[in-house]
Amino acid sequence: MTPFAVAGLQLVLDAHADNSERIAARIAHTVEHFPFVRMVLISELATFGASPRFAQPLPGAVEDSYAALAKQHRIWLVPGSLFEQGEDGRVYNTASVIDPHGEVVARYRKLFPFLPYETGVEAGDSFCVFDVPHVGRFGLSVCYDLWFPETTRTLAAMGAEVILHPVMTTTIDRDVEIAMTRAMAAMNQCFIVSVNGAGAGGNGRSVVCSPTGDVLFQAGEGEQILPLELDLDVVRRTRATGLWGLGQPLKSFRDRKVDFTVYRRDAPGFEALAALGPLEKHGRKD
Repeated sequence: MTPFAVAGLQLVLDAHADNSERIAARIAHTVEHFPFVRMVLISELATFGASPRFAQPLPGAVEDSYAALAKQHRIWLVPGSLFEQGEDGRVYNTASVIDPHGEVVARYRKLFPFLPYETGVEAGDSFCVFDVPHVGRFGLSVCYDLWFPETTRTLAAMGAEVILHPVMTTTIDRDVEIAMTRAMAAMNQCFIVSVNGAGAGGNGRSVVCSPTGDVLFQAGEGEQILPLELDLDVVRRTRATGLWGLGQPLKSFRDRKVDFTVYRRDAPGFEALAALGPLEKHGRKD
């Protein structure tokens, strides 16, 4: 076995205020009550909510405070995401990965802002994987990224065995997200830890899925801590022998004979995409 305990914190959050003190208190509570936990994951935009007016520079004081918490509690910490004020003047939805020494080992800018609703937010342009020594490789995606299977497939192809997925879903499509989380876990033979907020921070129902697509745990709609020990050897065994000894999709993808020309922006034959019209909010026509 290669066990590693991850705690998702589904917290009741304020949508337009500084939640950092509450987050720090709940991290301390989690580590005290579940001392086997080695990594804590919090939901998307947890610290300040969904307003770009709270955009912060990275590195900066907020990230430094989380780094101090990670070092104090000797945990890996992904404190959700926050709006980053980039040096280029643009705003990004960015998640930091902090190791137990308080070092920031990665920053990930969300690839797919939730357009046309998440307006004024720039898309990132690179993927994020990082290694936990003597454990395995982890990947990071944020909320709407999951709706694009290429994102999860790329992380798996880069070796990610656990995908950490903070979300801030307040809308009626959480059922669909849970279904997709199960499907992505099975298709990419990995664990996925999808952590939503509660209260103004989301409608909860955080979920942890296994490499066979099974739901290991699903939270309710209120505040909840999800401390779960994951065995990364299950990923390796499933990838080697197939889901229940059946499909081996990563190997088949690796050995494919076709290139997917749909990803070429200049490729002919995809007029249907161009005909969809502009990316804008649906409104009344009267």
